[in-house]
Amino acid sequence: MKRVFLYEYLSAGGLVDGDEAATNELLAMGLAMRSALEADLRQVEDVVLTVACSARTPPPSTDAATALPMLGETPWQFVARQADGHDFTWVVAPETGGLLERISRGVDPARWIGCDADAIHLTTGKRATLKRLSEQGVATPLAFEHWPEIDRWVVKPDDGAGAVATRLHTSQDEAWDDWAQRSRQGMAMSLEPWVVGEPMSLSLLCSEEGAEVLSVNRQHILVDGDGVVRYEGVKPHIMSQADPRMRTLRTMASQVARHIPGLRGFVGVDLVWHPQCGPVLIEVNPRVTCAYVGLSRALGRHLAADIIVAHQHDHRDAHARH
Repeated sequence: MKRVFLYEYLSAGGLVDGDEAATNELLAMGLAMRSALEADLRQVEDVVLTVACSARTPPPSTDAATALPMLGETPWQFVARQADGHDFTWVVAPETGGLLERISRGVDPARWIGCDADAIHLTTGKRATLKRLSEQGVATPLAFEHWPEIDRWVVKPDDGAGAVATRLHTSQDEAWDDWAQRSRQGMAMSLEPWVVGEPMSLSLLCSEEGAEVLSVNRQHILVDGDGVVRYEGVKPHIMSQADPRMRTLRTMASQVARHIPGLRGFVGVDLVWHPQCGPVLIEVNPRVTCAYVGLSRALGRHLAADIIVAHQHDHRDAHARH
């Protein structure tokens, strides 16, 4: 039997920087991801599942065991304690403030389903990720910084989750003012050209062998009259494997996996399909994203089982080499 501990940060009682509005915005997404993973894991043969919960969120929809943090216990302490009693630990948490990285460093890598701590550390910084990948020939917004056609700029937390605290500006001077004001408040901010095109994301299954493109998804992004950018959801699996764009997207996925060693399990890549330049990478999410919800059904496969098998295969190979 394989004992699996499933921890989704918000439904387990977490907050986003103590910001109640941001927490409420993301909690529904967190519950949806938890439910999707729970349903998939319950279909994996010989899995005994424990789901992290809190007093303020609904319990699991199945008969899975539950675990609650102790009074005063931090997320990383809670996960580390539970990991010691389980064969595998699967965490969905924001990178914000180094949270996901800190949690990952408290769990034995052989028990950790997902990206390693170094890959999480890099991808937590949006600007650092873009710099690393642009230096390796991946198209990113950094390539547009000196384009005369660019007339909009976006300012967002460098380690933010979703589109929280993201704002679009119609002049670079306004964008720099926003960046400076929030930076003076102690926030790590990123300023980038706004790349026009179709917002998409890739859902990847990453392993030591590379990256498989599971799905291409359409992202729904709304910008209101004040320039506030909002994430309005995702439609998974919008592109067939026969679509001519798939070859280019597979190449991008392979580049990302090659140049960010340690990406493992389910990984999301946000991008914009530019009318002239094709795919432009916006960020890499080193964890399960909202696009996971319903994806196993859409693909006709048990993604959770495939991810666990890939994890076991990678660690068997690593053990054999040593």
